[in-house]
Parts: sequence; structure tokens; C-alpha cells
Amino acid sequence: MAEVTAALVKELREKTGAGMMDCKRALGDSDGDIEAAVDWLRKKGLAAAANKAGRVAAEGLIGVATRGPVGAVVEVNSETDFVARNKEFQAFVTGFSELALDGDGEMASLREAVFPSSGRRVEAQLTHLIATIGENLVLRRLQRLAIREGAVFSYVHNALGPGIGRIGVIVALASRASADQLADLGKQLAMHIAAATPLYLDVASVPQTARDRERGVLREQARASGKPDEIIEKMVDGRLRKFYEEVVLLEQIFVIDQKTRISGVVEQAGKSIGTPIRVAGFARFALGEGIDRHRPDFAAEVAAQLKS
Repeated sequence: MAEVTAALVKELREKTGAGMMDCKRALGDSDGDIEAAVDWLRKKGLAAAANKAGRVAAEGLIGVATRGPVGAVVEVNSETDFVARNKEFQAFVTGFSELALDGDGEMASLREAVFPSSGRRVEAQLTHLIATIGENLVLRRLQRLAIREGAVFSYVHNALGPGIGRIGVIVALASRASADQLADLGKQLAMHIAAATPLYLDVASVPQTARDRERGVLREQARASGKPDEIIEKMVDGRLRKFYEEVVLLEQIFVIDQKTRISGVVEQAGKSIGTPIRVAGFARFALGEGIDRHRPDFAAEVAAQLKS
């Protein structure tokens, strides 16, 4: 019989969410084979997480946390929006976002961190939560911003509690000004980002591939006018500036006054305070964006074809 080590028991617990003694017994009866032990637990109804992993998780919560010059935004997904109102799930998202403040911005390392007040690693705590709630839960993504001088500010739209909701934004302002002096601008910019959905910080941040693709589309559109090539290039340049106004934060028109570019808003705020301010970075997460919520039912498709 293979030796049932503490490492094997731990791995099985994190994989299934089952209790320690159940995992130990399953491994003993399965001669140390992890997959066989998972089946053993499933047959006895003790594997809480293993049979949920394939379900689509596109609901859940966005969590944000800030601490002076550091901020983090995370997304934790669930299968249904009902779970977003679960207090244990909310506490997990809050704790996970706060834990991200002290991390390195990488999901892999954060999964291995010890979750506050639990004694478990983040990955194990998530598995425990899956067993408790009964839905597939996914640590989808995170982004961390840190600056040497200044502060990071946040905004949550459709908030269900402090720092948790369906849209989360963090924005970093680099300046010698105090956090209190920067607070109004930081909050307004975070709200603007939530509403205007910029993709890039400044024009220099726009990838060359994106510029070339947009220029190609605009050139083809301009050619339909039948104008000479030199006029077409001027038309393209003008329309490209409009493209930047749509996707570049510093080129966007401020949603609050509907007339000033964000770059001008930041410049004026610096003059009012008496020291320059620079937007060092931002992150905007909207719950479930980019997730394919449809999972094909191949059995149903085949059955339908057979009927026809």
C-alpha cells in the first residue's frame, strides 16, 4: 500500500473540498491515487468542489481595495448573481482584494498566500467556499497599482457593500500633494473611468497594431469619398484623433463638465493645489466582461439532428 502523506491529503482537500479525515480515508482505500480518491469521495457524496469545476461562472463580484499609494482590483466569479449577496462570499472577495494589496500582482502567488483569519491558503479557502455555497467559484483576474509618491483611489458602481460591486475602478495619481488634496480628483477620475470605459492611458500607450488597424479601416472609409490621396490622409488623421478621444483616458472629454479633456482637468487640478499631478495608471473591471456565458449542449445538438 502506498504511503498516504500529509502533502497528498492536502492536495486532495484543495481539489475536492472534503474533510481531512475523509481525504485520508479515501487515499488509503485508493492506494494513494489522487484521481481514484476523488472518485471515492464523489461516490460517497463527499467531493464538494470536483463536480462543479466545469460549470460556467460569469456572475459574482468585483472587489477593490486601496491603501495610500497602493490599490488592487479583483474579480471573483460565481454561477449565479444570488451568490453575490451571500455574506461569506462577499467577505471572501473583500479579503482577497485586501490581500492583493501586499502581493506582487500575480494570481499564481496570491493563490498560495494565507487567507486572513482562516489558516488556509487562498486556493484552499476558495475550495472550502465552493463546498459551503454549492456553486463553482473562480478567481478570474486581478490588477495591482503601486506608485512611489501620491495615492491610489477607487470607485465601485452598483455596490453591494464597501469595496464590492459589479464595476470596479482604481486610478493612481502621482504627485507630491497629500492624499487628502488629491481625493476629490481621484474620485472624479475613477467615476469617469467607470462611465467612459477608456482602454489606454495616453496616446503613447495605444499599441501600434491597434493604430494600424484603425488607420486601415479609416483609410478605406475615406477612399469612398473619391477625394485625392493627400486629402484622404488628412481625413484619416482627423478621424484618428476622434478614435483617440474615444479610447484614450487623457484624450477623453470629462463626463462631469462635458467640455474639458481629462488631461486639462488633471493639469488644472495641479495648478489649484500648487504641485503637478500625473495619472500614473488605472484599471477598470466590469463583472463577467469577455466571458462566454453559453456552453454548448452537444448531446442536445446531436439529438436534434437525429430528430430532423
